[in-house]
Amino acid sequence: MKTTIVMALALVLGPATAFGAASADVVSDKPTFHKDVLQILQQNCQVCHRPSGNNMGGMIAPMSLMTYTEVRPWSKAIAKQVKAKTMPPWHAAPRHHGEFANERTLTEQDIATIARWVETGAVRGNPEDGPVPLAFENTDGWGIGIPDLIVSMPEPYFVEDDVEDLYVDITTTISPEVLPEPRWIQAHQVRAGSEAVHHVISSLGSLVPGGDPRVYREGYGRLVRPGQEVTFKMHYHKEPGEGTGTWDKTEVALKFYPEGYEPTYRFHGDSMGDFAFSIPPGASNHSATSAFTFPDDARLVSFMPHVHLRGKAAQVRAFYPDGTEEMLLDVPKYDFNWQTTYEYEEYKFVPKGTRLEMTGWWDNSADNPSNPDPSKTVRWGRPTTSEMMFAWMRYTDPVASSDIGDGDSTEEIIPGE
Repeated sequence: MKTTIVMALALVLGPATAFGAASADVVSDKPTFHKDVLQILQQNCQVCHRPSGNNMGGMIAPMSLMTYTEVRPWSKAIAKQVKAKTMPPWHAAPRHHGEFANERTLTEQDIATIARWVETGAVRGNPEDGPVPLAFENTDGWGIGIPDLIVSMPEPYFVEDDVEDLYVDITTTISPEVLPEPRWIQAHQVRAGSEAVHHVISSLGSLVPGGDPRVYREGYGRLVRPGQEVTFKMHYHKEPGEGTGTWDKTEVALKFYPEGYEPTYRFHGDSMGDFAFSIPPGASNHSATSAFTFPDDARLVSFMPHVHLRGKAAQVRAFYPDGTEEMLLDVPKYDFNWQTTYEYEEYKFVPKGTRLEMTGWWDNSADNPSNPDPSKTVRWGRPTTSEMMFAWMRYTDPVASSDIGDGDSTEEIIPGE
C-alpha cells in the first residue's frame, strides 16, 4: 500500500494483541534481552515483526524482532519509538486505557525496561533466562488465521503510470462451486494486491491504512451466500510518472463459523460527517462538528474516525437524555497512516435519544509535514490530497434477536469514500 511517510522507523514495533507487562515489579538495573526484553517483544511486537507477520491494512513490519541477533541492530531505534509512544501504534488518549479491546500500548514499566536495556549496552544475557520462543502458525500474513475461502478480483487490474488518484469498481461472483451453501462469517480481512491500493470497500469487508482484520464475537456474524456478487470499490493512490504503473489483484479472506451456526445479535452501521466544511489556507486548528441521534436503545460496538493528510485530532462525545455527557473517544494525535477502529471491550449501552457529536480538527499550515499544499483552501473530496471528516460507527440491538435475516449488510460501507 502506498503510504505518505517513510516506514523504516515508523514501524519499528508492530501492533500488539495484548497489553505488554514485564514480569518484574521494578526495572532491573541492567536488563538483559532474554530475561527482561524478549517477553515484551513477544507480547506486543512479534505478531507483526516476524517472517510473514500480520498485514495491518497494507502496513507490513519492515524487520523481524524474533531473536537477539535480529533485534540488536535496531535497539536504539526501538527505544526511541517506544519512549515517544509512536510504537505500538495507538492514538486514543490515555483516559481510555482499558476501554477498547484492541488497545495496543506498553506499560510505563515496559518502556523503562527497554530504555534501560539500551542505555546499559543492550546485552544478550543468558538464553536460559528467557521465555519459550513463540510458535506462530504460517498464515501468509493473514491476521485472521488460515482462511476458509479467499475471494479475489476476477483478473488483475493495471494502474496506469499517470494515475495519482483513481476510483474504480471491480465486480466478481462467489460461485456455488467454491461456496455450496450459505455460511456465517466469523472473521474477514481484505488484503491489497499492490502498493498503489489506498483503501478498499466491499460487501465482504474493507481495508484502510493500518486497519485491523474484522473478527466477530460469539453471537455476531455476517452472512455470505452462493452466487453472491462482490464489488471491490477500489481507491488507488500513488505518485504519477513513467514506470510507476503496477498490477493489482486485491483479495478478501473469510473464516466461517461451523456449519449450522446462526448469530443472535443484529449489527447496524451509521456515521457522523460534515461535507460542507472549508479549511482556510494556513489554518493550524480548523474544526467541524457533526451529530447523530439514536432512534432506539443500542449497544455501541466501535468507532472509526476518518480525516485525511491534514487531520489533526478527533473526538466523539455523548449527550444523554438525562442531561449528562461523556467523552466516548478522544484521539488527540490522529495519524492518517493508522486508521484504527476503536472497538469496546464491553459493548456500551446507549439509551434512545442519545446524541453523539463528532468533532474533527485539521492542520492546514506549513508546520504540518504531511500537508500537500498549505496555500490552498481545502474542501471535501475523495482524493487523498482533499479532505474528509466523519466517524463511522457500529452498534447492535441491546437484546438478542430471533430474526437476523440476511445479517449485517451495511457494516462495511463508509459514506463518502
